[in-house]
Amino acid sequence: MSTPVLGVQGGGYPEAGTWAASFGWRHQKSDKHFVGSEYQAERDHESSQVVNDANMVDLSLRYQATKRVELSLGVPYLMATRSQPLRAADREIIERYQTQARGIGDVVFAARRWMLDPDTHAGGNLMLGLGVKLPTGANNVVDTFRVRSGETISNQIRTVDQSIQPGDGGFGIMADFSAFKGFSKASLYASGAYLANPGGTSRVLTYRGGAGEQVMSIADQYLLRAGAAVPVPKTTSLSFSAGIRMEGVPVRDLLGSSDGFRRPGVAVSIEPSLNYVRGRNGFAVGLPFAVYRNRFVSVSDEARGSHGDAAFADYLVMFGYSRRF
Repeated sequence: MSTPVLGVQGGGYPEAGTWAASFGWRHQKSDKHFVGSEYQAERDHESSQVVNDANMVDLSLRYQATKRVELSLGVPYLMATRSQPLRAADREIIERYQTQARGIGDVVFAARRWMLDPDTHAGGNLMLGLGVKLPTGANNVVDTFRVRSGETISNQIRTVDQSIQPGDGGFGIMADFSAFKGFSKASLYASGAYLANPGGTSRVLTYRGGAGEQVMSIADQYLLRAGAAVPVPKTTSLSFSAGIRMEGVPVRDLLGSSDGFRRPGVAVSIEPSLNYVRGRNGFAVGLPFAVYRNRFVSVSDEARGSHGDAAFADYLVMFGYSRRF
């Protein structure tokens, strides 16, 4: 899920009838376990932490139908691995093994509109968007797991963890917004998106033993960003921006049921980035680093009176390139 990055210097409004293509790359290593907002340091000390190493590539194509209306198509591609421990009956770590998944994710079609006339609002505007997410990504990728039964350890083919599946298996509705306001040499920006997934569960097995966790949930997602951008001194095309980034999965969805297994939670990060615009080309590099993480109590947790954990990343590495035609 992504939203347009606005509020940076030097971009300008695209002309009607023009096209733009963009490439985005996001890397994260999620290995810090949290229950609620409490960091589970013992998982690191005993080397029992789960480690998700994910690279997400996002290709998008945008068409400026009019001065105010934009149509877009986004196609993500995921490459991810998950390293996990195998425990003995006494909970000692026997070994670690790795599963992986890769493939095209869920495609998003969207339409967005500037709410104010670009010709008379060069210094600030608001864009609203609405789109649909199609379940084009596989949500039942399998790999070989190491499974202990008594004293016997065997290889079994199972579906990989929900966190590294390329798709979620459901149709979704996405609403987003982007806004910016210029002040002398600086500008403020804000953007956000909410992906509503009406489907309850995907019926894909999790191989988990907890009540209510046997199949994967098709969960909503959200993202909010806000900050400021300023030009880098003695440059004409380079700007620096910094702000707050909040992204997560809610406990309960806006539409449909919230059954099945999910890891609801939120990560709040400080998001510095550099943006370079030259002619029809734009580049952006960002390094959001987490300042707050919280794994919420899920619906299945609540029913069992428990509180599951989740692995979060310390930071993200993000790169983007776009070109107008």
